[in-house]
Amino acid sequence: MFSTISAEQASAAFVQRGALTVSPAGIFWLEFDPDSSKTLLYRAAENGPQRVTPEDFSIRSQVNGYGGGAVCAGCAAVYAVEASGQQIHRIDTQSGAVGAITCDSQACFGGLAWDSRHQRVLAVREYSGRQQLVAVQDGSGIRCLHEGEDFYSTPALSASGTRIAWVCWSLPDMPWVRSVLWTADVNAEGALEHARCRPAPGEGSVQQPVFYGEELLVLSDHDGWWQPWRVSTGAESAVWTCLDATAADHASAPWQLGESHHRPLENGGWARVRYRSGTGELWLQASADAPARRIAADYTDFRHLTVRDGRLHCIAHSATRLDTVLSIDPATGEFHTLAGGERPFNADTIPPETFRIPPSGEVREEVSGLWYPPAGGSSETSPPPLILIAHGGPTSTAWPVFNPQVQFWCHHGFAVAEINYRGSAGFGRDFRLALAGNWGQADVEDMERAADHLAATGRGDARRLFIQGRSSGGYTALMAMTRSERFRAGASLFGVSDPARLREVTHRFESGYLDWLLGSPEEFPGRWHDRTPVRQSHRIRGPMIFFQGGQDRVVVPEQTRAMVRELERAGQAVELWWFEEEGHGFRQRENQVALLENLLAFYRRNR
Repeated sequence: MFSTISAEQASAAFVQRGALTVSPAGIFWLEFDPDSSKTLLYRAAENGPQRVTPEDFSIRSQVNGYGGGAVCAGCAAVYAVEASGQQIHRIDTQSGAVGAITCDSQACFGGLAWDSRHQRVLAVREYSGRQQLVAVQDGSGIRCLHEGEDFYSTPALSASGTRIAWVCWSLPDMPWVRSVLWTADVNAEGALEHARCRPAPGEGSVQQPVFYGEELLVLSDHDGWWQPWRVSTGAESAVWTCLDATAADHASAPWQLGESHHRPLENGGWARVRYRSGTGELWLQASADAPARRIAADYTDFRHLTVRDGRLHCIAHSATRLDTVLSIDPATGEFHTLAGGERPFNADTIPPETFRIPPSGEVREEVSGLWYPPAGGSSETSPPPLILIAHGGPTSTAWPVFNPQVQFWCHHGFAVAEINYRGSAGFGRDFRLALAGNWGQADVEDMERAADHLAATGRGDARRLFIQGRSSGGYTALMAMTRSERFRAGASLFGVSDPARLREVTHRFESGYLDWLLGSPEEFPGRWHDRTPVRQSHRIRGPMIFFQGGQDRVVVPEQTRAMVRELERAGQAVELWWFEEEGHGFRQRENQVALLENLLAFYRRNR
């Protein structure tokens, strides 16, 4: 017997764990608390998880707008970026005492890494439209290690601390389109020497450098997939050797700094995440002579792989449980839970079913997605009403991991489908780059294909199809409503409605992204006109609902206001729910409740 999940229960389940970091001081991770809307630091202790930071101290980096690498563990303390001021603080792991080690109100920091040789924090510093790779030593200020490139990733140090590696990329590229590896030597005083760019054998995206002793490993997709490579560097050149030619991405799109999807182990072993059909698999080889095997198969994604005292630790995700901190014995593959893994509700949680849509006509790519049935099955004789969700990014992915909002819809009688349209990450470089110049077309076509496929297979009522998305997914939903009559109504959650306006005000990280997605507006003015929802709003025939934060710096609030005005002028049914204190994504629990309740009422009125 299924019980209904309330909006309050769904919002309370927005517990996210991540940014796992280890050192001799312990095992630490970040945890988002939905009650306070703050991200807190926890550690593993004998009697269970232990909060380290005070409740009024929230950790979050804003580098590149999306942050990442906001925390790293040193030998006797943890260093973290405080959310409101964006400065690096030292956190005593025993007392929890907090003190700032930077005082630069014009800058923000992210991509933190601990340099044990020099007892300092390495970081990416962003200020005045520039980035630097810097070192911060408590009481000694900030030292620039490298500058001149547009963007920097989290650095990695060799075991001796005498070698360093990082990744850079340049405008107008995004890091998943084109990026390059850099290496340097670190002298006794902590300065860098012989810094050199180390291009891959072909054009591609490089990410996540890591050392095993003095051996440098990276992930690169210049052969079509993000695969692990060993990079042997000489004075002038580098030799790249593929370590695993499996045709699968071993990483997700690097929106944030500090990701870790692969990790070397002792005796030549390794642990890696492989993505197959959107599902993350954890593969482990205990030593150079041991066979590779998949472990922890009940989980569907793995992040922040790291090693301490010979054990592998990571954040594991499941479709039916909250995020879990795992500790794994590489020799046996056995694991135990350090934190998390809770049942999110008293009610049952609905797992997804993967579906695939084969190529047809001019579309050569297979498209896949996740379908969630209504809780307890549909009580109706006809197929259930179906909500199709376009993920954000758009270079991102719908992962088969626990999503309280999806569960909320399912427990209120709706089926839900999340679509990995062309351009999604985790399906190889060609599929990811297929959205170049095709945004608002290929993604919309794939949402339509998914709607037709699910209706034809009885998993959704063709007369009661809804489409929704947040951020860039909101753009896809709006474009679908302008060009298709398949969808009964649509929802835009802080979605893009005017790409040209967004292009004028977007932050530096994404300043070239829209030209990649749509082509240059000077070269393709007709394309920009035809794929701008606010200019095509007269084509929308179904009801629309909008949710917008007044402090949104990514999709500026005026975009949504203008879209609503145009629909009202055309006499269309439209609702706008405004949350003045929210930004790009709602973090406050009461606002998440309001979003779910009002969106449910909207769908019920129109089904």
